[in-house]
Amino acid sequence: QVQLVESGGGLVQPGGSLRLSCATSGSIFSFNSMGWYRQAPGKQRELVALITRVGSTNFADSVKGRFTISRDNAQNTVYLEMSSLKPEDTAVYYCNAHLGFAVHWGQGTQVTVSS
Repeated sequence: QVQLVESGGGLVQPGGSLRLSCATSGSIFSFNSMGWYRQAPGKQRELVALITRVGSTNFADSVKGRFTISRDNAQNTVYLEMSSLKPEDTAVYYCNAHLGFAVHWGQGTQVTVSS
């Protein structure tokens, strides 16, 4: 049973920064890719950033230059570093992992950007 546990969400002012963490129950290298999605109220869940097993990354256009994704192989943890946050970044952020044809999700962590 794959478990993904997110942490690090919270309330931040516009222009601020947050770091989200996603800890996995197994080795990061067992996954084809890991990533972060977000879902704002009334909107569809969307890809924010992902990192593949070989370390390639991909970002949504709306977060390019502001967000970075990285991993700590020893801690089996993936991070999403968010800076220059905007109110439109407000959403529930979900960690995601692909293992073969299976897709796994974390429980989500709320990020609210507001003054």
